This record gives sequence, C-alpha cells and structure tokens, in this order.
Amino acid sequence: MLPRPLRLLARLVVLGLLPVMLRALPESGEVHVWETQEITFQAASDYANPYAEVDCWIELEGPGFAKRVYGFWDGGRTFKVRFVTTAPGEWHWRSGSNQPADAGLNRGAGKLKAIAWTDAEMAANANRRGFVRTAAGGHALTYADGSPFFLVGDTWLAASTWRLPWRGAPATPDYEPASGISFEEAVAYRKRQGYNSVSFIAAFPNWAADHRGATFANADGIYLRNAWEKFGHWAPNARISTADGATTTAKDMHDEDGNRPFEMMPDRDDGLANFDRINPAYFRSLDRKMRHLADEGFVPFLETIRRDNAPAWKAYFDFNVSYARFVQYLIARYGAYNLVFSGIHLDWIPKDFSLTADEFNAALTHHWKTYGPLPFGQPYTVLIDSATHKVFGHGETAPWLTMHTVGNKPRNHAIYASLEEIFRLTPAYPAANLEPYYTGWNHAINRPGGETPAENSDRDNYFARAMMYGSFLSGGLAGHVHGTAAYDLTSTGEPAGWRPHIWTALRYESGGQMKHLRDFVLSEGVRYQDLELASADLSTRSTANPLDDGLDGWSFMMRTPERDFALLYFENRSGPAQLAGFPPGARYRWTWFNPRQGGWSEAPELEVDAEGKLATPSFPVGEPGIINDWAAKLRRTK
Repeated sequence: MLPRPLRLLARLVVLGLLPVMLRALPESGEVHVWETQEITFQAASDYANPYAEVDCWIELEGPGFAKRVYGFWDGGRTFKVRFVTTAPGEWHWRSGSNQPADAGLNRGAGKLKAIAWTDAEMAANANRRGFVRTAAGGHALTYADGSPFFLVGDTWLAASTWRLPWRGAPATPDYEPASGISFEEAVAYRKRQGYNSVSFIAAFPNWAADHRGATFANADGIYLRNAWEKFGHWAPNARISTADGATTTAKDMHDEDGNRPFEMMPDRDDGLANFDRINPAYFRSLDRKMRHLADEGFVPFLETIRRDNAPAWKAYFDFNVSYARFVQYLIARYGAYNLVFSGIHLDWIPKDFSLTADEFNAALTHHWKTYGPLPFGQPYTVLIDSATHKVFGHGETAPWLTMHTVGNKPRNHAIYASLEEIFRLTPAYPAANLEPYYTGWNHAINRPGGETPAENSDRDNYFARAMMYGSFLSGGLAGHVHGTAAYDLTSTGEPAGWRPHIWTALRYESGGQMKHLRDFVLSEGVRYQDLELASADLSTRSTANPLDDGLDGWSFMMRTPERDFALLYFENRSGPAQLAGFPPGARYRWTWFNPRQGGWSEAPELEVDAEGKLATPSFPVGEPGIINDWAAKLRRTK
C-alpha cells in the first residue's frame, strides 16, 4: 500500500464495464500537474502468468501531450496505470490491452482537469516544477519549468530492501545517524545537507543469506551471483572460498516483510529466481519509498539490477524478451515519478559475473523498440565502469541512452578525460560521475596515487571533494553522486566487516561538503549550464610531475563562450596560474570559494593584459594542518 492516497481522476467517465477504483477524489474535481495519479483495473479473466501475458495501457492526451502509458500487474486480477499530467488544462484517457476480449482492461475512458501549483507550493517541493530532462544546451539537466536541476546524490545501492527499513514514522528535525536508522531518517538527514537524489538498485533477485557463497556458480557452471558479503555469516557449500577455506554468504536483499522480487524456480536447488514471474508484494514495499522520495523533493537514480544476476538470466530465459519485460515493469510502476532511470548497474564487466555491454545493449534496445522511451521524458542512462560513450557508444548505437555517465574505474585524474570527451560529443548529452572516490573504502580501485587514507580523515574527505569539483569542471554539468564505503548498507544487527555501517558513513565530512558544491555551481543560477571546457587555457594545468592516477596538483576551469563568467578549482598542491583567452583590457571580479566549509571571499578586481591573460590572485591563507584546495568564480565587470 502507498503511504498516503494518491489523487485520482476528477470528473471520471467510465465506459462499458471498466471498474476503475478511485483511491481519492478531490472535492474540487481537479488534480495538480506533475502529481502521480493512479487508475486501478480489475481484469475480467484469470491468466496463468499475468506478468508475462498481459500488457495494459491508457492512451493519454492533454495539452501538448499524446502518448501511450503502460500499466503493470499488481497481483491477482489487479492492474494499475500510473501517470502525470504535464500541463494545465483538460486531459482524457482511453484504456486498452493486448487481451482485447477482456472487458476489465479495455474500452474504458475518463477525463480530468489539471491545474498548476502555486509558487509557494513549488518552493516547498521542487518536483512540482516538473520532471527532469535535458537542458537546452544539452550538457545539463533542468526541471520541466526551466529551473536548473543539479543532481546532488548519495550512494545507497541496497536502499530498496530491508537494509534501510521503512518505519512509517517521520524523522525528528535534529536526527543524527545512528544504529537503528530508518529510510525516512536517512532521507531527512541528507535533505538537511542539501541532497536531492539517492542512487539505488531496484532488485537483487538471486541474493540471499543462505548456505551458498557470496559468489556462487551452480552445477552447470553458471554464476548466479557475485554479491556483497554478509559479514559474519559463513557459507559451508561455497564454491569460491578465501585462503583459509571459509567464505561469507551473500547479503540478503528481501523487503521488510521477507518478500523477494521474483518467485523462485521450483524443483531447483541452486536458488535461481524465476525471472518470468514477478512478485508484486516486493514492489509494493518499494512503492512506499518512491512515494516518500517524491514527497521530499528527491529525484532518485533508480537502477534495474546489478550485472551479476544477468548470466543466469540469459542462461535459463529468453533474455532480451524477459529482461525488457522487467525494465518495462519498473518504468510502468515508477515512471510517473521524477527520476533518472538506469537500465543496468554495470560497475564491472567480468567474464563470469556479467554479460557483455553488447548483450545488455541488445536487451535494452529491444525494450526501446518494443515500448519506446520513458513517456514523461526523464533521463535514461546506466551506471558504468569507465564511461558510457566508450562502452555503449553514442546516438544510434544505443538509442535508449539519453545521458552519459562515468565512474568506478579509474577514481583519479584519468577519468576526467572521459568527461571531456563526452562534453565534446555531438549531439550533446548531460553527464555526471556516479562512482567517484568512495570515502572510507580500502579497496584497490579506490586508492588515488596508491594511497589508502584513514577513514574520514582530512585526506580521505579531500579525495572525495576533489572528485566533486574536478568532475563538474571537466564537463559533468548534470551533477555528482557522493560515494561512501557503506554503499552495500550493512545494517543494524550485522557486523560491519571491512565496510562501515551506513550510519557511520553518513557522518563522513565529505558527505556534508556536497552542499558546498551545490552552492558553488548554482551561485549564478542557470549560468553554469552555458559553461564550456577551458582548462587548456590555464598556464599551469598541473604542477610539475603530478601523479596521473592521483588527485593532487591539477587545476580546472570552465567559462562561457562570451568570456564573461568562469568557474575554477585548484586541487591541493596546485600553484598560481595564468588564464588565457580573455578579452584584452576587460576587467573581472575574482571571488574565492571555500569547498571545505562553504563561503566566499572577494579578491581585488583584475584586468586582462594585452595578450588576453590574467593571473590568479594570491590564494587565501590556508587553515593550519588542513588540506587547502580552493574554488573560484570569475565575473566580468567591464
């Protein structure tokens, strides 16, 4: 059940025998634009497998909009369609399905009137400004009303499950993360820190805390999972073990009531999910979290599955058809929320524990050809190892892809070239770094320059902060996702192992510093969306002999084509620089920004010399014993 009634259709007209179940009918007979609506249908017939056999939909029409919006099966004979109105005015719909003889799913119609939110109502929840889409220049994101949307995200990959449990109770205004943390409390804490997004995976079908290892292959040699470890829980029948012969089992990924996302295959002893039989009860639990995020003004980054579930999916099912069906189920169920959608969590592409990028692309393209793009225009991408344009291509090679990402490997200077390459692509796509340096994570792929700093130390938080600003000023204008070692959400009652508990990671200083990045980017409103790459015009882009695989000594700049506005960042150990390419004789106001604590401090006005160059003013006095990286803003005054 949803946590509160959804507004439904006003002035509803039902034709034929269509039984539409109204959850709430406003007395005004009106609904707001961009507010999720839901129609419930009861099929007249029984189906052996409604998930696989039935496609239902409404043909939705309103001002500037005419599209098919698909529904989803929600158990028994119940089907639902969720949608939003995108503009004020009169709207109407007609129902249909691929089962034309079913009177409960076809030949129904209704109408409603949509009204706009007031300015005060939009200020209370930015999602009322409309769903996120690509901004006019192609490199950034915007709400539908043109307001800038800069994604400020956190990594909660298992938040769809019991690991960050739904309690049904609001957080206290001053809540601080601690053992026993709920989903609502985690959202409230990050919202206070300026976040507007969290990233999580919708389902982990083959993962369970059973007698099998976290990484497990069945008797056919097919790997069913390459899962995160459930520390302290040993798996006696594991096929892959540690040097001492012991290994942990997988983290269990059911919902708060023990539901898993799919039924399990009967008459098998390997724990394989039946990917052709969904379990709606699991997704009803996820409904509550998606609704709560919408109500709190968040735009979640919602992913389908982690790549390690896919080898078994392809080995035992018609993968392109079956996977496309699941992708569509998620889009039908959650596509009427403001979100960024990810077709696969492809953090790594190992031979045994993943399908290839070509195999995923084939399935996602099959979905796109069968069902079309998201009906309400939200961005569609994937979380990637390296960069999406290198793995999937650009444009027609991956027609479903509308936003590029980088991440995971490498987590140092070398990733910035990929962001710059994406920025130069035609047509332009928004881009963001989704898996940068992870604070508190001692892992081989998370050691810039070979360093492993202490958890939550000044150096640890600096690495995360450097990737915030370096990623943005290398072309990641869509936003940034903060990473921590608690991405797997080791929860209350479990030993932390070699990754921290979620409440510990939420308190890392780097997480709180994301709001400073937001303030820096949005300090001139939408103007950041016009920035272009300009780091090549820094005379000292890097200090002498910097580590290419490190995060020290580099400088970054982006500026507008008119050369009247620029943003800069200087990593730790950066030196003064000359900036070229400015109009000779022009004058500029240089303003320093503190990325550790926030806050601005102005320097004297600067004049460009006859060669179009100006020099950086003296760096602010640093804090003793603290890493002193600096950001800056440059505005033309004459």
